[in-house]
Amino acid sequence: MNAADKNAEFARDFQKKIPFVGHLGIEVDSIGDGQAMLSVKLQPDFTNSFGSAHGGLIMSLMDVALCTAARSQHPDSIGVITIDLSIQFIGVGKGTLVADARVMKPGRNTVFTEGEIRNEDGSLVAKAIATVRVRVAEK
Repeated sequence: MNAADKNAEFARDFQKKIPFVGHLGIEVDSIGDGQAMLSVKLQPDFTNSFGSAHGGLIMSLMDVALCTAARSQHPDSIGVITIDLSIQFIGVGKGTLVADARVMKPGRNTVFTEGEIRNEDGSLVAKAIATVRVRVAEK
């Protein structure tokens, strides 16, 4: 197994340690070197008064996807923490939401990321950029 595959495996396994991710039903569809694609099927409990995806679900999916993309390059980390997240809500979320996230500028401790969420039909729901901090175990 090459280094990129090991990093992806680490990032995928790390998701299982986050109870909130499991509660929302977020699935890891693919992870590459500095990239992650995650999805969530919209449940009635995660809708707003219009019956579409609540903004909190959209933000949570985006946050997890962006951090997963960063984590894929840091298998030695104990976690990745969002420092800043800027999101633009563009369309209505329905059905299965798919987040596509990637690292724009890698770093040892600070990583710059970007991503978007789309509906199954490809329509744009949200775009975001984030700065995340990589937490490394103290020696």
